[in-house]
Amino acid sequence: MRVIGLMSGTSYDAIDAAAAELSLVGDSLVLKPLGMVSEPYDDALRAALAAALPPGTTSLAEVCRLDTLIGQAFAAAAVRADRELCGGRAELVASHGQTVYHWVEEGRVHGTLQLGQPAWIAEATGLTVVADFRPRDIAAGGQGAPLVSLVDLLWLRGRPGTPVALNLGGIANLTAPDGTAFDTGPGCALIDAAAHGFSGGRLAYDVDGALAARGRIRPALLERLLAEPYYALPAPKTTGKELFHVGYLHEALAGVGTLPAEDVIATLTHLTACTVADAVRTVGATEVVASGGGTRNPVLLRMLGELLPGVPVRRSDELGLPSDAKEAYAFAVLGFLTAHSLPGTVPTSTGARHPSVLGSVTPGRHGLRLPTAARKGPTRLVLE
Repeated sequence: MRVIGLMSGTSYDAIDAAAAELSLVGDSLVLKPLGMVSEPYDDALRAALAAALPPGTTSLAEVCRLDTLIGQAFAAAAVRADRELCGGRAELVASHGQTVYHWVEEGRVHGTLQLGQPAWIAEATGLTVVADFRPRDIAAGGQGAPLVSLVDLLWLRGRPGTPVALNLGGIANLTAPDGTAFDTGPGCALIDAAAHGFSGGRLAYDVDGALAARGRIRPALLERLLAEPYYALPAPKTTGKELFHVGYLHEALAGVGTLPAEDVIATLTHLTACTVADAVRTVGATEVVASGGGTRNPVLLRMLGELLPGVPVRRSDELGLPSDAKEAYAFAVLGFLTAHSLPGTVPTSTGARHPSVLGSVTPGRHGLRLPTAARKGPTRLVLE
């Protein structure tokens, strides 16, 4: 089955559309990557989305508008991926949507909201769409994240030692071989906020870690940031920009006086490295396989390597899965599993009471045509 996975993460800079040929062969799920295209949000939509996210406020009218415009943007990305990567022969679209709120209180997730109305995708492509993956796991008592943990477990199974999968997006998360999975804290969220703020909006992120490379770590600011209670919570746990946003950064900076921009960004980069390294040590990892936009920051990877002597930190590209496209491929897998009536969650990863078949299904142009339900799920993921 040719499946297009659509993903826009917590950095909300672009929609990634990855196409894969997926098939069940015995106990293996075989994935043949067909490539990825990326469609940046236009400036007006990105600005409207940024204004609606915490700590900003919004209205139901604006939520409706964003749901439509994001859905149309996702639809355009899916159409392009089908044309350029699948030759117009895609069979299913799996859309994560754009997370705008993750409702967490005292460690428990009560709800989550992803915008990007799937009807626009189904209408534009004519294909059946699986969307809204996270709510079902939350309804079953889980965190609703990180959902890529199932793919990580299938993919890294059989590697020697204790390999962990690390995603360095706006929020960082990891998956360990025993099924432990959780958000470690801010990946690039605070770094991006600082780069954007100090550059007067000219920069969306610290390109190649250049600003961090020119700065020095400020111990007082680092100590203040590391005092965040989230880091001490037990797994499973999840977080988002509801906590780690620009207002959070301003509050932290208010207590340490005026600092050069480069020093603030160097310290924030070290904060991400420290919190990730602590999590990696907690699960006893012997290898880190990293993906996500943060892997393009050489300063962050250098800091992480220095904090984890003897533990190799490598990009997922080395194992055949493009780091920039990994999450989009992961949701293609989750959509494929849903289409075959197979669960897409691991209770030890999300804290749910049981595994769940994920998502809501929007029929394509020719109605709802799903494959015959599979008798059992795969035990490993093989890249072709």
